[in-house]
Amino acid sequence: MFKFLHAADLHLDSPLRGLDRYDGAPVEEVRGATRRALENLVGAAIDQQVAFVVIAGDVYDGDWPDFNTGLFFVRQMGRLREAGIPVVMISGNHDAENKMTRALELPDNVRRLSARKPESLEGRAIGFGLERLDVVFHGQGFASAVVDENVVQQYPLGRSGAFNVGLLHTSLELTGGEHARYAPCAVADLVSRQYDYWALGHIHKARLVQAEPPIVFPGNIQGRHIRETGAKGCQLVTVDGRGQPALEFVPLDVFRWHELTVAADGAARADDVLGRINQSLQRLVREQGELPLAVRVIVTGRCPAHRTLAAAPEAWANHVRAAALTAGEVWVEKVQFQTAEATAAVAAARDEGPLRELAALIAELNQDDQRLLDLTEELAAFKRRLPPELLSDAADADPLRLEEPAFWRTVLGQVEPLLRTRLMAEEGTA
Repeated sequence: MFKFLHAADLHLDSPLRGLDRYDGAPVEEVRGATRRALENLVGAAIDQQVAFVVIAGDVYDGDWPDFNTGLFFVRQMGRLREAGIPVVMISGNHDAENKMTRALELPDNVRRLSARKPESLEGRAIGFGLERLDVVFHGQGFASAVVDENVVQQYPLGRSGAFNVGLLHTSLELTGGEHARYAPCAVADLVSRQYDYWALGHIHKARLVQAEPPIVFPGNIQGRHIRETGAKGCQLVTVDGRGQPALEFVPLDVFRWHELTVAADGAARADDVLGRINQSLQRLVREQGELPLAVRVIVTGRCPAHRTLAAAPEAWANHVRAAALTAGEVWVEKVQFQTAEATAAVAAARDEGPLRELAALIAELNQDDQRLLDLTEELAAFKRRLPPELLSDAADADPLRLEEPAFWRTVLGQVEPLLRTRLMAEEGTA
C-alpha cells in the first residue's frame, strides 16, 4: 500500500481581483493565501507520509514579476526533499513555456515532464523511495498557452503490472464558462490509455469525472475570487495491495469564498431582512469554523420590505457589512438585492403610466443586444455615475465587460427597482 497527493492549479501569487475596493477588506490575507495554501499542501504530504506528489499544471499564474515567486516554490519543494518525497509535475496554460521568461533550477526530487511530447517516467528512475514501488508516470506539459489539439491520443499505453498515473492539463470536452478550451479530449480517450489514475488540472472546481479508473480534477488549492467558492484543496489517494485507489479530498485553503442566498419572502420591514441575513451569516461561520470568509450575500423573494431595500440598496448593503463584523471573521464582498413586490398583483397594479413605460423599455433592451450596443456612448457616460457595487461585476468577472451587453443587462436588472421606487415617490404613491 502507498499514498500520494494530487494537486493542480496552484496559481502561486495570483493577483487580487478588486479586493481593496472596500474599507476593511482582508487584502493582505488574500494576497498571501496561495502561498499559505502551498505550505499546507507540503505539510499534508509530510504528515501523510505520501510516496510522491503530482501537480497537474499551473503552478504559476503567469510570468513572475520578479524571482520571489519562484524562490518560494523552490523552498517548498526543498521541504519535500528533506522529507524524502519526490514531485512529478507538468506545465499548464498559465505557466506554459512561452509565457515564462524566468526560471530557477528545482531541487532534484522534482521532475517536470516534457512540454514537447508525451513521455513516461519510471518511478525507479526518480529515486527517493520510488524504486521500491512499481509506478509509472505518463504526461506532457505545454510549450504554448493555446493548445487546441487532442494530445492524449499520443500518450503511451499503460505498462502492464505497474500502477500507471497520467498527468494532463485539459478542459476535456467542456466549452464556455470561465475556463478556456484547452487540450480537449474525451473521457474515452483517457480510458483507452489503460492507466490506473488520471491526475487532471485546469478546472478549478473539484470533480470526480469517473470512478473507475479515477479521472479527477482536484480543483485549485485556494479560491481567489467570488467565482471560486467553497473548500479548495487536493486529493489524497491511497492505493491498496491490489492496486485499487481510494480518494479523499483534503482542504488546503486559508481563506474561503461563499455565495450566501437569503430568502426574504414575507419580510415586512428591511430590519427583518437584516435579521435573517445576520442569522444566516452566523450559521455560515459556525459551519466553516475559524476559517476567514469572503461572502457575497444575495437577497431574494417577494416581500413588503422590497420597496425600502430598493430605494437605498447601497445603504442597506453597508448595514449588512456591519452585521457581518459581529458574526465573526467575515468580509462581505457584495450584497445583491433581488427582491420583488410582495405579490405579483400589487406590482402589476402599480405598473401604470411611467412605470409601465419603464418596464417595457427595459424589457426591450434586455432582448436586443444591438440596441444595447448602439447606446454604448450614452451608457459610458452613465457608467461614471454607477456605484462600486455595480461596477465591481466588471472587475471580478471576465465574461461581464463594460463593452458587452451582458454587463449592461446586469446593471439594468439592479437599477430597475431603484428607478421604480423613485418614480412612485415622485407620483406620490410611495
